Amino acid sequence: MSRTHRISRTSRRARVLAAGIGAGLLVPLAVGAAPASATTPQVSCTSNQAGLAAKLKKDITAALAKRKGTVAVGLFERATNTTCTLRSGTAFDSASVVKVTVLAALLHDAKKTNRYLTDREAKLATAMITKSDNASTSTLWKQLGVKKIQAFLTAAKMTQTKPGANNYWGLTQITVRDEQRLLALLTAKNSVLSDSARAYILKLMNKVVSSQRWGTPAGAPSTVKVHVKNGWLSRATHGWRVHSVGTFKGGGRDYTITVLTHGNPDMKYGVNTIQNVAKVIHKDLVPVTTSASTQRYVPTNQPQEATVPVPGVPTGG
Repeated sequence: MSRTHRISRTSRRARVLAAGIGAGLLVPLAVGAAPASATTPQVSCTSNQAGLAAKLKKDITAALAKRKGTVAVGLFERATNTTCTLRSGTAFDSASVVKVTVLAALLHDAKKTNRYLTDREAKLATAMITKSDNASTSTLWKQLGVKKIQAFLTAAKMTQTKPGANNYWGLTQITVRDEQRLLALLTAKNSVLSDSARAYILKLMNKVVSSQRWGTPAGAPSTVKVHVKNGWLSRATHGWRVHSVGTFKGGGRDYTITVLTHGNPDMKYGVNTIQNVAKVIHKDLVPVTTSASTQRYVPTNQPQEATVPVPGVPTGG
């Protein structure tokens, strides 16, 4: 039987504490492709660490050279106030990346009545994040409704947002800017999320099954703790959408990475594009000498995600 418990900031049962929220962010997408720019967007980086911005810009640009499709990138490293962006405002269908948003909205709604998640809600949330379970996502999405999801987005000041209509949560529109705002809320104390809520969401993102731990974790040193959520979806327009968001802490660094893509010829191509970017970012931020015992993470060569329900399309993730 599901039980609802009252929040106590000092309670050790933080695994189901709904004292706050983390958000995956959504953004309105204009129908059709945006007008072509006279110049191709370029990676832009800044940093308080001498030489780091130039190195990251050079390496990310090289990693994306000759890659097909549209790629958007976001990076933030807290210790050195390092940022990199590419197409930060371009909108993409979220696919399973939005599942972090669903959990965030659920926690936000529970916070309003000062309660824990019920046992049922906690079970659904765990399956939704760690296994990318779609049935659990649909159940929670319908329980919340767009009104409560939007209430969370408003509270979090996520202005570029648009939840998917007609319960098609995988068609929620997201941008790099918004996903990076989400990850920032998860990784530092703030007025929107309690420490317990942030810890709960990150704990689930750290326990994603191995077949879904691809994308932004690629190349992360073993000294760095990884939290990830990915997604993919194939549609008639823009081909394959393949996305990955992750937070990383260790080796003297505290950073977040978002890579969103569409226009990929297949899923594996999009995965490789994301992992090419992730590898150079991890290498530049946390160098590992050849003599060191530290190993870099190598994701599965058979990445998987669950099937996302969308109109008239049988596959996605």
